[in-house]
Amino acid sequence: MNKVRAHIDFTQRIFDFNISGFDDLALEIFNFQYENNEVYRAYCDTILSNISAIHSVEKIPFLPIQFFKSHEVKATSFEAESIFESSGTTQSRPSRHFVKNLNIYTESFRKTFGQFYGPATNWCILGLLPSYLERSNSSLVYMVQDLIDQSEQEESGFYLYDHEKLADVLERLESKKQNTILIGVSFALLDFAAKYSFPLKHTYIMETGGMKGRREEMTREQVHAILKEKFQVDQIHSEYGMTELLSQGYSKGGGIFHAPKWMKILIRDEDDPLAIKNFDSGTNSSGLSGIINVIDFANIYSCAFIATDDLGTLYPDGSFEVLGRIDNSDLRGCSLMVAEG
Repeated sequence: MNKVRAHIDFTQRIFDFNISGFDDLALEIFNFQYENNEVYRAYCDTILSNISAIHSVEKIPFLPIQFFKSHEVKATSFEAESIFESSGTTQSRPSRHFVKNLNIYTESFRKTFGQFYGPATNWCILGLLPSYLERSNSSLVYMVQDLIDQSEQEESGFYLYDHEKLADVLERLESKKQNTILIGVSFALLDFAAKYSFPLKHTYIMETGGMKGRREEMTREQVHAILKEKFQVDQIHSEYGMTELLSQGYSKGGGIFHAPKWMKILIRDEDDPLAIKNFDSGTNSSGLSGIINVIDFANIYSCAFIATDDLGTLYPDGSFEVLGRIDNSDLRGCSLMVAEG
């Protein structure tokens, strides 16, 4: 197969394919990345003796997410158009995602946002992401800035620590019955809720996870309960994303996430990291629990097969929950909330 041609074909196909062909495309991408990603190939060769025997998605090796901290995870050789970095902590090395083509990331999040919320032009977009704005190269800030730019509302923008101005803007938007999304890191939303409380009838609150050491760790349910009470809303929305992925999942309430068709969640066994759990004989109809693996076709030029540190449950319809982090994993910017019990 001509490699240059393969690159062109993949970038055109990763968002536009028949969903019944997901597995076939995933296997093509695996072969492409095995040939063109030195880090991924070395990992695969270490854990498997016969790569040619991989004929199903469940057998594809998933790269541990920690490799994004220690290596340049690239498929093909290129000068990165951007390097996204995780927030990390002062004690840990950040993850770095070398992005060959920002247009792929932009197309991914625009299509996904449109799928779940419609055109960004219909919304006022308010960002409360202080910890992300205080550093460069945040993929989340890049996404929210683009949504702000698409919005046709003059109030759209980032509000950093200016809670008084944010409260005034929200009340003004509510009086105009303007559909609004307030997207914020969890600790910042809680800080805002500690100062203000008023009903939001035309605003969705969307948390992205992350206490960042600013507050005592809380479950997602606890955070949502506080925000729902303070702003008299029925549901809190959530975004599931991370530096190492160029796609996101969204929850419109209850902590149940859905992903776009080019992003798929699998569950691996906690005791055997190479074993993928499956629904069988109806015995798992209530869901599969374990550690989350993600297939993300938008990661065509890094690695599309990522073994995360997130505990989760996958349901038969493809929706999923994020329950916390596995023990001893580094604290990072997204999904830091742990489950009770």
